[in-house]
Amino acid sequence: MQTKQENTREFINLTHLPFVVDEGVAARARIGLIVLASDHTVEHEFRQVVNIPGVAIYQSRIPNSPTITPESLRAMEPHITDRTDVILPGVPLDVVAYGCTSASMIIGEERVFELIHAARPGSKATTPITAAFAAFRATGCQRIGVLTPYSDEVNQSIRRYIESSGFEVPVFGSFNQDNDNTVARISADSMRDAVLEIGKHDNVDGVFVSCTSLRLAHCVSDIEKTLGKPVTSSNHALIWHSLRLAGIDDVIDGYGQLFRLPG
Repeated sequence: MQTKQENTREFINLTHLPFVVDEGVAARARIGLIVLASDHTVEHEFRQVVNIPGVAIYQSRIPNSPTITPESLRAMEPHITDRTDVILPGVPLDVVAYGCTSASMIIGEERVFELIHAARPGSKATTPITAAFAAFRATGCQRIGVLTPYSDEVNQSIRRYIESSGFEVPVFGSFNQDNDNTVARISADSMRDAVLEIGKHDNVDGVFVSCTSLRLAHCVSDIEKTLGKPVTSSNHALIWHSLRLAGIDDVIDGYGQLFRLPG
């Protein structure tokens, strides 16, 4: 039989233990990423490519319709500032990337930047099309073959926007699919075949794949070896540009020539 004293356990409450702080997981850079509510892919490709100690990606999701139309794209505009604001409130971000290519063109890059800076005035900002333009300049491409999943109405806006920014679009291809949930499942072989078809034309310097739901980053290097021309996509360019804006100039092998270039 146990006595009362034997049942008693001494409780030790250690409060105010000493500690030191370091820079955490973002010692080199904090990148904020605004992801469409319907996007399956951009976070995956950021994680796939950005395996750099001290560089951290923090994301929020913005309300949107999975059906891609000019009207549904414009409807995101009122939400960009508050979606920026909820990423690590009170903690500085080096870069904020808005993850929608077509909406960035429909709303306008400068307007997107303005809405991001309303919440994060000290952060640099980019979009997939901003990043694509930087990638075209970095790789020396002027005549761009474009591949999208979109309807012709959206495609014509994209072609005009790219051409108004000083580039040529001699070849344009589309899967003509307006639902993000289907776009995210377009296979790697389908992507490869479409990019090679667009890029084979002599009047194309390089190929841009527009849409953050399309998966391309993992096969850019192999496609470039076959095509002999630079290839990038919304996510591929956005990842590279976000890193370069944050001051991360590391060469990342396995993702094509862009990731060997400075910003």
